[in-house]
Amino acid sequence: MALIFHRKLDLQAELGLWHIEESEAYFMERLSLSGVEAEFVQQIKGRRRLEWLAGRWLLHLMSGREERGACLKDEFGKPYLENSLFDISISHSREMTAVMAAPQAVGVDIQVLVSKIERLAHKYMRPEELESLVPATRLEHLHIYWGAKEALYKAYGRRQLDFRAHIHIEPFAFDLAVGHCRGQVLKEDYQESFDIYYEQLNDYILVYATMEVPLYA
Repeated sequence: MALIFHRKLDLQAELGLWHIEESEAYFMERLSLSGVEAEFVQQIKGRRRLEWLAGRWLLHLMSGREERGACLKDEFGKPYLENSLFDISISHSREMTAVMAAPQAVGVDIQVLVSKIERLAHKYMRPEELESLVPATRLEHLHIYWGAKEALYKAYGRRQLDFRAHIHIEPFAFDLAVGHCRGQVLKEDYQESFDIYYEQLNDYILVYATMEVPLYA
């Protein structure tokens, strides 16, 4: 078993992280894929297929079901768990796969730290976000901004989002002890705010987001 953790978060959200040490055969023997899933997985090549299988196995473990529900995709390509009202999000990076689930919109992203993200910053960072960076933690901070925007993109779930124009992260100071910031998806037909959490796990940055739920007296 390579389950790193399965956490129960606020607002009935759950977060899981799996370190992939197994073979494809390990997951195939346990998943009992549906016809649609089996057809899809045959189209995936190389390492991505192992990551896909690991993500579905982690989702099943987190669901607590004895009989596995299929993980399918909606008309926009967003994954959902069959016969569940929970929103789900799945992310992979090299040896890690992360899964998040909650009654409200959620998104998760895990990324291994790589220097090339610097070359992409101008494509997803807004000027005010760039101004919050400092040299000592620039690489990690860039990954958190990227992960936050990926998480909000997944939570939105309908594609056609521009990371600079439509996804705004409130500028924040990099601080792993705090591990929290906020962001919004702002589009003509959709405006929502999200709480965003981040942490560093060795060479990986994990970021996850939950849609803010209004509190009523």
